[in-house]
Amino acid sequence: PSSTVGLGLVNWKHLHSYMNFYDGNKDEYVKRYNTFPDTLKAQMKAQAKDMFYFGYDNYMKYAFPEDELNPIDCRGRGPDVLNPSNININDVLGNYSLTLIDTLDTLLVLGNITEFQRAVKLVIDTVSFDKDSTVQVFEANIRILGSLISSHILLTDPKHPFGDVGIEGYDNELLHMAHDLAVRLLPAFENTITGIPYPRVNLKTGVPADSINETCTAGAGSLLVEFGILSRLLGDSTFEWVARRAVRALWSLRSKETGLLGNIVNIQTGQWVGKQSGVGAGMDSFYEYLLKSYILFGEKEDYRMFQAAYESIQNHLRRGRESCNEGEGDPPLYVNVNMFSGQIMNTWIDSLQAFFPGLQVLSGDVENAICLHAFYYAIWRRYGALPERYNWQLQAPDVLFYPLRPELVESTYLLYQATKNPFYLHVGMDILQSLEKNAKVRCGYATLHHVVDKSKEDRMESFFLSETCKYLYLLFDEDNPLHKSENKYIFTTEGHIVPIDQLRILRKSTDEVPLSKASETPTCSPGCGRIPDARRFALPLKSVYMRQIDHMVGLF
Repeated sequence: PSSTVGLGLVNWKHLHSYMNFYDGNKDEYVKRYNTFPDTLKAQMKAQAKDMFYFGYDNYMKYAFPEDELNPIDCRGRGPDVLNPSNININDVLGNYSLTLIDTLDTLLVLGNITEFQRAVKLVIDTVSFDKDSTVQVFEANIRILGSLISSHILLTDPKHPFGDVGIEGYDNELLHMAHDLAVRLLPAFENTITGIPYPRVNLKTGVPADSINETCTAGAGSLLVEFGILSRLLGDSTFEWVARRAVRALWSLRSKETGLLGNIVNIQTGQWVGKQSGVGAGMDSFYEYLLKSYILFGEKEDYRMFQAAYESIQNHLRRGRESCNEGEGDPPLYVNVNMFSGQIMNTWIDSLQAFFPGLQVLSGDVENAICLHAFYYAIWRRYGALPERYNWQLQAPDVLFYPLRPELVESTYLLYQATKNPFYLHVGMDILQSLEKNAKVRCGYATLHHVVDKSKEDRMESFFLSETCKYLYLLFDEDNPLHKSENKYIFTTEGHIVPIDQLRILRKSTDEVPLSKASETPTCSPGCGRIPDARRFALPLKSVYMRQIDHMVGLF
């Protein structure tokens, strides 16, 4: 099977010498990673909190009500109105106080009810979506719509997991704002033959006249969680219906030979423009939302699609030895292949793929998650960041920037929740210290323009506060309300918190499916999918394999 095909990266004559080199008691990896004192955990929790507030306070001081903070020159940034084709900026920045909205629930995670309430009031009083802004549907959905509905649910949750966060006189304003935004996104789904949405809309005028007919799989197929929740909160099926139609349309276009999807599709013809299949950029959250939609809404169709997609990924994208922690061969890695033939298309992986171990944890495949995560962590250790693309054959970055992405931290957090292995606390500490050393500037944290020379760009994306800081803080905060066994949450792809139980109450009785068997409920609440207790006192990945990965990425 293709899952055992080698990458040809390591001289396997060295394997037994690696084995002989190690004695468990003297092993440098065990010494480094097998304990993490409570005092150090408290220190890292405080550092993660300080990191968040350094970025947030400076955004509020220098940038609000603009969308983002330029952390080097301490100024705000909005859409690039002089250059509408600058989609790197304009896809995300809609002139709607993006960073404040995206950050709302992080304030609750950090226990700051007072600032959360103040921020919610600011959003209600100052933000309007009646703007001449052309934004990407996907980005507006995950960063803005997702945060508004998450914050609304947390505000009105009768269980009050974060304490009494309610605001006197609150009249569902965040939900109304979410509804308003979603209505402005709906034109993307009109006049498309396949039902797959246009990638961009103008919030005032709808789909631009010069709009392209091509979109990526993740962008079009990762709307169902937010649109589905909104439909259930409003009692209006429109939003869930259009998002689900897009998912079904994409799913129907998968290869009959491999079961794989491509990364770019023509929304009118249904032809694949980009035939690359991978688990990183352009495809990542499509898979994520198949599983998370099932967890939230209980639709068996979503889980069947996820299971079939995951099987195709394992059969055609996974390379390396069959078992993560046993046997000889290259470490498991997920490569980019042609969706029809399954042949490798290039020799790079991208930093967005680092989310995939977290999804594997959620689906119960902890062993594969451990191996893939270890590979990304080794790349981080080499550069003190994750290059946007890394060429595993050349052992060098292909694309050199790092915009403070959260994916590796997210997977680290979820693996720690599943295993409670102190190794992952060390990973989190390494990431935290790298960010402090390499990305901190006068008024926040800056994108690394070049992971080798550590030169910077004057941009702090909203997901740094919404996700990167949130997951780092949660990693070290064992007592957070999110970690109490009676509270079950899922994170959206932008790290926004959604209580599962609240949405199950909103299910129609016809949606109900059994949720008692572990095999049918891939939610990873505490205790789910953990590796055996005995393994917690050893490294998640055996030292010989960690050393092999370090060798592969050029750490020695």
